[in-house]
Amino acid sequence: MSLPVSQPAPGRWKALLFIGIAQLMVVLDGTIVNIALPAAQRDLGFSDGNRQWVVTAYALAFGGLLLFGGRIADLWGRKRAFTIGVIGFAVASALGGVAVDTSMLLGARALQGAFGAMLAPAALSLITVMFTEPKERAKALGIYGAIAGAGGAVGLLLGGVLTEYANWRWTLLVNIFFAVIAAAGAVLVIHDPAGNRKDGRRLDIPGVLLACAGLVSLVYGFTRVETDGWRAPVTIGLLVAAVVLLAAFVATESRVRAPLLPLRVVGHRSRGGAYAAVAISTIGMFGLFLFLTFYLQVVLGYSPVITGVAFLPMVAGMMIGSTQIGARLTPRVAPRLLMAPGYLLAAGGLAILAQIKVDSSYTSVVLPGMVLMGLGLGTAMMPAMNLATHGVRPQDAGVASALVNTSQQVGGAIGVALLSTIATSSTDAYTRDHLHAFSSQKAAGVLKLQAMVHGYATAIWWSAGFLVLAALLAFVLIDHRHPRATGDSAAVRPSVEEEPVTAP
Repeated sequence: MSLPVSQPAPGRWKALLFIGIAQLMVVLDGTIVNIALPAAQRDLGFSDGNRQWVVTAYALAFGGLLLFGGRIADLWGRKRAFTIGVIGFAVASALGGVAVDTSMLLGARALQGAFGAMLAPAALSLITVMFTEPKERAKALGIYGAIAGAGGAVGLLLGGVLTEYANWRWTLLVNIFFAVIAAAGAVLVIHDPAGNRKDGRRLDIPGVLLACAGLVSLVYGFTRVETDGWRAPVTIGLLVAAVVLLAAFVATESRVRAPLLPLRVVGHRSRGGAYAAVAISTIGMFGLFLFLTFYLQVVLGYSPVITGVAFLPMVAGMMIGSTQIGARLTPRVAPRLLMAPGYLLAAGGLAILAQIKVDSSYTSVVLPGMVLMGLGLGTAMMPAMNLATHGVRPQDAGVASALVNTSQQVGGAIGVALLSTIATSSTDAYTRDHLHAFSSQKAAGVLKLQAMVHGYATAIWWSAGFLVLAALLAFVLIDHRHPRATGDSAAVRPSVEEEPVTAP
């Protein structure tokens, strides 16, 4: 049975501008607050134990509700979900910006994550259903991928500027300006193509509860690793609960008539390979942000603003790789032949960055490593996002897009926990092995820096390994053939075998 062919949406390039602004707001919020944490802690007087919750509250709500947010976009309509997400995110940001105590700030951060979980998949799925011509879709996803990849580094720069020259509260209040522009565009320019909603379908409540509980347990379990360790009962309990809940979720989705996540979306070999590669590569990328930020500020003595500026070459590399390499070649080259070399190039950049020493030069080590990593990730990210949403029904574009964000969120949580543990263990081992050679107090300070940098370098080597693994997964799991779209674009008109019209 054939499905109707969707035509490119009018005004789609104008719409992409506003979608990009909203996506930038969500992505940079993951890092912009980090630099402001010390100032916020002094102002509101919360403890070191509560400090991590400013980040964790956002991560848990965002990661736990992504699949739910994606399906809401499919059921309500992407424009409506996008608009509600933007406005809600702005209101939550305003509440956080005027917070008078810790509980108000943490509540606002959780609310930001919840609305972000509705906004992010709606944004990507709007691109999926509006851009149906292969070359245009590749270009649009290239721009989106560049924003998604570079937003974290932009957040570091903007957070540093606002914290140093204004006030920590502006790291939250600045979202209002992004949101006003994006909301205006949503009302005036963005149009949800007709026939894309799953009208009449019930929401899979058991699936929602199991998915949210499982993802929250998974993300929270990995965040607890940093403070409690891998062997702590709370860590083990959360990770075991996550496995049980997510297994129950998969079992439930295979039985219900209108599943939250149709298993055909993730069960397709190439699409599933794209999700896996994105998750694994995100582990390496988050490791880079984490350790290089500390290295530049603590070891090289850079200010928050200069640290943000130091990341800009990587941002430029991502934009070039995504828009000039990935977007141009995706319509003609099989995805795995872009993703695998892209991840390997990024791994090469990390191998250079792993050479950092206490007295390393930014221009000779950090700069070339950042540029190579940016180029590689940008090149790989665009075809990965394209493939991850390729071939799904328009009515399932929201949940397919949510899976991309979920892969990134889970990968980031695992990356921060795992690589932090590796860095700490390596630092401790280096200190024990070299303590006898540093007897004076001044020498002890030198040892501390050397041990710290050794730990960072070790973790960055592991990050490079994860990117090599992502390249291997992309090459092995993703079909060697190009998913060529014909007049009835496969991105819009999937095969009947893969996407049955009626639910099982």
